[in-house]
Amino acid sequence: MNYGTIKNCDIANGIGVRVSLFVSGCRHHCKGCFQPETWSFDYGQPYTKETEDEIIEMLRPEYIDGLSLLGGEPFEPENQRVLVELLRRVRAELPGKDIWSYSGYSFDVDMKPGGKAYCEVTDEMLSMLDILVDGEFVLEKKDISLRFRGSSNQRIIDVKTSLAKNDLILSGYMINEKYS
Repeated sequence: MNYGTIKNCDIANGIGVRVSLFVSGCRHHCKGCFQPETWSFDYGQPYTKETEDEIIEMLRPEYIDGLSLLGGEPFEPENQRVLVELLRRVRAELPGKDIWSYSGYSFDVDMKPGGKAYCEVTDEMLSMLDILVDGEFVLEKKDISLRFRGSSNQRIIDVKTSLAKNDLILSGYMINEKYS
């Protein structure tokens, strides 16, 4: 897996101050994508054990609330197989940090058995997420006043509650979703 960038004090891609990893590789190719360079799986630099160690160290300070995975597409199966290792470490070493992921794939269709983004680690990866922002970016539904989303079709999902109830549960972050 390659990655485009790591932001160590990101305040735009989740609640609080976060470490955000922008992975490379995306098959969606959404019209109006803000990072089309990340569509290529070869973009950026190789993700290594040293990269993972660096991310874990960036997450350690008390003022860092959690990790956000973006892209590219974290839920491309090739990326999931690498990212699941990072998520295991975050949960084991930094259990107080929350984990957000953004994906153009849909939680209730693509991330289920037989879905486009489903592979042998999808269930485990989902089980370690707190929040998933899902759905492709749709230029015609772009709304810059939305919190944590680029277009109004995208959903902010409470993954842990959704998995526990075996139902799609939207996060409370969607209730007060507009920036004022």
